[in-house]
Amino acid sequence: MSDTPDSAVQPYIEQHREAFLDDLAAWLRIPSVSAQPEHAGDVRRSAAWLSEKLGETGFPVCEVWETPGAPAVFAEWPSDDPEAPVVLVYGHHDVQPAAREDGWHTDPFEPVVRDGRMYGRGAADDKGQVFFHTLGVRAHLAATGRTTPAVHLKLLIEGEEESGSPHFRALVEERAGRLAADAVIVSDTGMWDENTPTVCTGMRGLAECEIELYGPERDIHSGSFGGAVPNPATEVARLVAALHDERGRVTVPGFYDHVAELTDAERALFAALPFDEAAWLRTAKSTAARGEDGYSTLERVWARPTAEVNGIGGGYQGDGSKTVIPASALVKISFRLVDGQDPDRVEKLVRTWAESRIPAGIRHRITFAPATRPCLTPLDHPALQALARAMGRAFGKEILFTREGGSGPAADLGDVLDVPVLFLGISVPSDGWHAPDEKVELALLFKGVETTAHLWGELAAALRRNN
Repeated sequence: MSDTPDSAVQPYIEQHREAFLDDLAAWLRIPSVSAQPEHAGDVRRSAAWLSEKLGETGFPVCEVWETPGAPAVFAEWPSDDPEAPVVLVYGHHDVQPAAREDGWHTDPFEPVVRDGRMYGRGAADDKGQVFFHTLGVRAHLAATGRTTPAVHLKLLIEGEEESGSPHFRALVEERAGRLAADAVIVSDTGMWDENTPTVCTGMRGLAECEIELYGPERDIHSGSFGGAVPNPATEVARLVAALHDERGRVTVPGFYDHVAELTDAERALFAALPFDEAAWLRTAKSTAARGEDGYSTLERVWARPTAEVNGIGGGYQGDGSKTVIPASALVKISFRLVDGQDPDRVEKLVRTWAESRIPAGIRHRITFAPATRPCLTPLDHPALQALARAMGRAFGKEILFTREGGSGPAADLGDVLDVPVLFLGISVPSDGWHAPDEKVELALLFKGVETTAHLWGELAAALRRNN
């Protein structure tokens, strides 16, 4: 248990509630859309605003770090305890594009509070979840009487996450000395729902490829040549058909080597969540669940590797018929990876598998995009247990555990810095990330503040014992 008294935290937060929301609204008014070049200046303005605000919060070190793209913000607040563990918080200050005509009921960059929610682009993803750390650390200090945090606290707030984080890993590698930590907290995630506080323990990685096949130098007549020369579209179809077996498993040899299997305890925790598969299917706009045999739906999307065809094409696709053998065809495939899988190795395995199935007379090109590594924190890790305790104190409930099926740059931090990655988020599915009318539930936002007020003491105690 940390030295942060519960009774002292909430009064401090309530006292500073309105000023906190005013500041968050001011930040949300900056349209820091990293994907649109016309907003490059706004992304830079967002970084400057955050750096200044972190200085006002009390961070003695606040810097804007340049990249070949959009800037990141780094802040540091050393503890006066020389034995204090070092914790790095990650988030991002750029946001998705948004316009009133997309279906917003109000201006996406003029935040409004309505029915206990703040609406605005970035309210949940990710400015709100970054910003709750500012009030949380001040509540931690006020409640404990400390002048510095119980941990050596660092923040790295990226400016290109919504554009795929193209320069993030290079930035982390370049600044690894400044970013060195004993644990990373990622505040760019969410909870199961409004009534079920949860901690995410990991994210899948991602490897994407495009396979292009070339046959004749141009489209040729299927009557004159059909059945006598290889057809690229047919061969792409064969590749796709061969990608999975009848049990829904990926057939690439070696694909499942080193995959971290679910433990009985993890499967029980997933099963304890109030999962409504029919409701989930409605959200997925689908009518049936399907995937790898032997696993539940949650296990499939959180803890199992997958291969999905994202696009396929070749030959004539206009109205009517055009009886040709096409000159080329292609397929785009994405592989979601789990703990134990190395994206570089998966790329080699996929290349070998695909090339072994391409017949003579078909030329090919296989292109892989930059990969994202999977990350997973063991359930018994002291830092994860400290996070669950802090969140439990804030919510007054047992904290359950989830994973996320998507990917993000968090794995780069764990990989480069060689530290555990933890996820602290209070957003819920109804917040509408990337959608019109994005919002954050204010009650949950302040639970995030309260969690971080307890977190630094909990982590200081847990990581010091562990070291």
